[in-house]
Amino acid sequence: MKKIKNQNQLLKKALVVGEKYASNRGYKHFKSTDSHKQKIESIYRLLVQDKLVQPIPEAQENELNFKHKLVIWISNQLPADHELLK
Repeated sequence: MKKIKNQNQLLKKALVVGEKYASNRGYKHFKSTDSHKQKIESIYRLLVQDKLVQPIPEAQENELNFKHKLVIWISNQLPADHELLK
């Protein structure tokens, strides 16, 4: 899997946008006690359910692959001239 430039910042942006998307879809909200891993997996599964990202094969499901999919998703959502994509 290829490392993406600004991957950590893109993941943070994906979590912010993903949480907003989840709340717009009717998910109440993430609690402060929810772990980072739970948020990543929940947002990933919601995006897969809505067919916004391609699902990972079940045997390869892990936190690293979830993060990678979220980074790819947010990279495609941001405008081409966004500072995180430079």
